[in-house]
Amino acid sequence: MNNQINIHNIWAIAKRELINYFATPVAYVFLVIYLALSGVFTFYLGGFYERGQADLQSFFNFHPWLYLLLIPALSMRLWSEERKTGTIELLMTLPISIVDAVVGKFLAAWCFTGVALVLTFPIWISVNYLGDPDNLVIFASYIGSFLMAGSYLAVGSCISAVTKNQVIAFIVGVVLCLAFVLTGFPIVLDFFKGWLPHFIVDAISYLSFLTHFNATMKGIMDFRDIFFFISFIACWMFANAVLVDMKKAD
Repeated sequence: MNNQINIHNIWAIAKRELINYFATPVAYVFLVIYLALSGVFTFYLGGFYERGQADLQSFFNFHPWLYLLLIPALSMRLWSEERKTGTIELLMTLPISIVDAVVGKFLAAWCFTGVALVLTFPIWISVNYLGDPDNLVIFASYIGSFLMAGSYLAVGSCISAVTKNQVIAFIVGVVLCLAFVLTGFPIVLDFFKGWLPHFIVDAISYLSFLTHFNATMKGIMDFRDIFFFISFIACWMFANAVLVDMKKAD
């Protein structure tokens, strides 16, 4: 596997992919659904007004579940479509490394997700208009949400490299991401505490997206949480590159 990294190639691929997103109606449908659901979850299902507090906890609480469906839907086509249409063979003949292609496509999808997240700024403006929130906590939560979205994408992109079927890529991506969410739930941890050593239970909890995202929602930008998300993304991207190299001739 050619693992040399070229920043120029990565930028070129990411730029091409990002432009392609906005060249189709799919991107706009994704953005509309994401923004609509964010508003509904925040102001209605999240009990924003009933809580009587000027914060965005009701907004960020739903992000793990919102990403659980929307991010795999975004990532399922990253490599499945390339393999189904045969364009992966053309991509691999270009003077770029597999790592360049994997990183470039991932960054394009991650930037697109970041655009969706930035477009929720009216919700932030609304809460500032209605009260006096702690904007540092909100900023930390946005960073945590963006990093968590990248983790979902890394998993989804890796699974997309395994199959030509986008539906299968979506389902498997959802299941795996759900596993990384549920491992932080007390009921799941209590189940493991009954028969596993304490350090293994702590390791299971550490692998949960919720464990690290919940910390950022409190305004705590701990290096360990940032390191977890970055290293998690890097590991899955490495696996992605290996799978693309193995499957490119299929």
